[in-house]
Amino acid sequence: MAKTYEKMWRELGMDVEKHCKLLSALTVAYSDIYLSQIYRPEGTGYLDFVVSEAHGLRIEELINAKKDGKKIIGSFCLYVPEEIIIALGAIGVGLCGGIDFEPENVHSFTGSRNICPLIQSFMGFKLSGVCPYFEAADLLVGETTCDGKKKIYERLNELQETYVVNLPPNCSSDTGYEYFKKEMGKLIHKLEDLTGNKLTAENLASGIEKVNQKRKTIEKLYSFRKNKKVPISGKDVLLVSQLAFYEDIDRFNEKIGELNEEIESSGKYIPGSESMKRIMITGTPMALPNWKIHHIAESTDEAVVVCEETCTGTRYFENSFSATGDMDKDLNNVFRHYSSINCACFTPNPERIDDIIRLAKEYSADGVIVNNLLFCTDYALENSIVEKRLNEAGIPALRLETDYSVSDTETIKTRIEAFIETL
Repeated sequence: MAKTYEKMWRELGMDVEKHCKLLSALTVAYSDIYLSQIYRPEGTGYLDFVVSEAHGLRIEELINAKKDGKKIIGSFCLYVPEEIIIALGAIGVGLCGGIDFEPENVHSFTGSRNICPLIQSFMGFKLSGVCPYFEAADLLVGETTCDGKKKIYERLNELQETYVVNLPPNCSSDTGYEYFKKEMGKLIHKLEDLTGNKLTAENLASGIEKVNQKRKTIEKLYSFRKNKKVPISGKDVLLVSQLAFYEDIDRFNEKIGELNEEIESSGKYIPGSESMKRIMITGTPMALPNWKIHHIAESTDEAVVVCEETCTGTRYFENSFSATGDMDKDLNNVFRHYSSINCACFTPNPERIDDIIRLAKEYSADGVIVNNLLFCTDYALENSIVEKRLNEAGIPALRLETDYSVSDTETIKTRIEAFIETL
């Protein structure tokens, strides 16, 4: 971090001492995981910059935007449409999670110790006062993708205004889709009231085009991973997808576009990647800075991660669409896009299983790691179906269940190494 932001953090009401300790630990972890790689494209220096300034310059930019009258919308999930937030002159940001931070605060607040690691993580950040994205946000928008989130949002609303989008059991039926549309309509009205702006054909089209460019840029980066000689590590691409939730969209599109151009023109690749085992990862999303499974797999030097079927992976960018300029058509396209994201919260959900098989073949995966966070019942149960379908398709699969701690690292490492040896 090029300058100190302690004054800014204090003005946000953060616990600066705890926050500085957190940043110090994350700096060491990032160096060990990312800066130690044998090869990275030069353009990944942008990722290093964004990570180093994620709690500094980026927060300063958000505060300056607030002074100019913009509203900051914090969210946890893909089911909060970026296009609409941008159209209404607001800025959408992800919220902190992905690591354990003072879980005892969450246990005390909720009266329970058996909590999903993601919920425990973001509530730990909020209760401990160490996430500037929480403190900068004018509104939090949650979604009912699991029972745990449904209930924790009630408690989070006691601490900070939290609007909840209620999702139907599935969106594939006409009834489910109509319900989804109504919930999106309610969200639009809430954001219009907050921002003082109205959704129009023009600003919606502009928002769609910005987000469409971001999706296309990430999709192109993913396409290079289909090459036999892989030009970028799985953990670097995971980081790109994670930072897409936080970074300024115009800067992101420009810099990842430049990274794509470098990869396309240089012809460089990870040494030895043509003979490495190609691993695909599916399952629960990996919130920043959760790099655990990717790092363990790629640190074997025998494997490279080539695809993620997750919300911090292909679900983020697939099924992109362009603006038409017609308000009704564009809104319907937005709703159709988000309702077609295949999360395990929906039932039945055969489309996700089909996607996993398709992607494993598209990216020539030698094996698939089916990953699940502890206490995530939806994915845990659906992953048993995923494993069965992969086996039927002749695609080797390894099911893992883990959390954000390091206590099981050696066990996970042993299992992944053994899996790679069988491929």
